[in-house]
Amino acid sequence: MKPGQQSAAPASQGPTLKEVESTAKQRMEKVIAALQHEMASLRTGRASINLFDGIQLEAYGSAMPINHVATLHVPEPTLVTIQPYDVSQIGLIEKAIRASDLGLNPSNDGKMIRVPIPTLTEERRKELVKKLNHEAEEHRVLVRNVRRDANESFKKLLKDKAISEDDERRAIDEMQKLTDSYITKIDLLAKAKDKEI
Repeated sequence: MKPGQQSAAPASQGPTLKEVESTAKQRMEKVIAALQHEMASLRTGRASINLFDGIQLEAYGSAMPINHVATLHVPEPTLVTIQPYDVSQIGLIEKAIRASDLGLNPSNDGKMIRVPIPTLTEERRKELVKKLNHEAEEHRVLVRNVRRDANESFKKLLKDKAISEDDERRAIDEMQKLTDSYITKIDLLAKAKDKEI
């Protein structure tokens, strides 16, 4: 056989049961990672450089995240300092932070930006908890969508006579257990973040 030549595999062979389960688990892991990333950018009363992850500014002719044009530090629990690589960008960075919906008030001394992190008001805290619950629910739906896709793949495998009815039932039960475990992970992450807020 020459390099690059396909071996004669049976036509229309779809994924196996194990491949469907493995893919579903990987997709659920990605949902959890995405939720953790979303939660990191929710502002609590404590300083964190992750707060600035979602803020973009126009620099060098394109939109860039702040951490691509500056170094961020947390020297104390209620302060973030931002040191631009190029001081000519300081005004743009400050403007981008003010324009964000974080409600922060940065100040600069010409070389560095200081961003005090105020304690949360009760109203802002309620808004954040609402946003947190919304994010958690969206990610629960994503996990359930993965389950639905996997179950549809199991049904197709059964229809194509690649697995037995017992195999399909077992696979659907296992997928439900996997889904429940990931929904529980989301609930625990949301509860921990709620306490932090």
